[in-house]
Amino acid sequence: MNQPIKTVQVDSLRVHVYPTRQEMGASAGRAITEKINELLSDKPVIRMIFAAAPSQNEVLAYLAASPDVDWSRIDVFHMDEYVGLPENAPQRFGTFLREHLFDQVKPRTVNLIDSSANEAERDYAKLLTAAPIDIICLGIGENGHIAFNDPPVADFNDPAVIKRVQLDDVCRQQQVNDGCFPALNDVPQEALTLTIPTLMAGANLFCVVPGPTKRDAVRQMLTGPIITDCPASILRTHPNCTLYVDEASFGNALP
Repeated sequence: MNQPIKTVQVDSLRVHVYPTRQEMGASAGRAITEKINELLSDKPVIRMIFAAAPSQNEVLAYLAASPDVDWSRIDVFHMDEYVGLPENAPQRFGTFLREHLFDQVKPRTVNLIDSSANEAERDYAKLLTAAPIDIICLGIGENGHIAFNDPPVADFNDPAVIKRVQLDDVCRQQQVNDGCFPALNDVPQEALTLTIPTLMAGANLFCVVPGPTKRDAVRQMLTGPIITDCPASILRTHPNCTLYVDEASFGNALP
């Protein structure tokens, strides 16, 4: 088993630092698998929300390969989706999660955001709030966003479950940096996103953040004030959130 080279606590947030991205992803995947099985020992069905981003590749690969999870008892959701992309666009987050996990493990239900539907926000909010969310697998953006709650639109007391947002340019450029789009003008300007209170209502959060491009965001998340200038800073108040980072993203954030 891969052991972290550093474990620290920041407010309520547990932080595990690993030498490599691969070790980080495998350790997070193992912890998620253990939590799934713990919950399924007490509940007939659990509900999970997933982030869709290249930063989650190692975790999703671990979950897809794990033989120990009964996915037929898991309802799955995702946390954001672009507005305006064709249904078959490879950049759609629903497509990403189907390819990397859902089509392989066959969950009990797959609930994707239909961002083209007139009542998409109302319909998805109804699905999400039908029962509590047990596990959320998320990351953070280069601007500190969680889901598509960029600093200009982040609201720690948002009354909505899901909302339409304008994406800021830092967020959109990250999609180019990640290789998802060829140029900034190709990245949609709008998206639907679960709000911060919706994410914070999840019972168990596993946040996975690899790579040097996230170093500034991780530092602000861990050492700055808890404000919407770095939306991920709110995770320090969650009673059961663990942050998994590699040395490249952690840097010298903490002694």
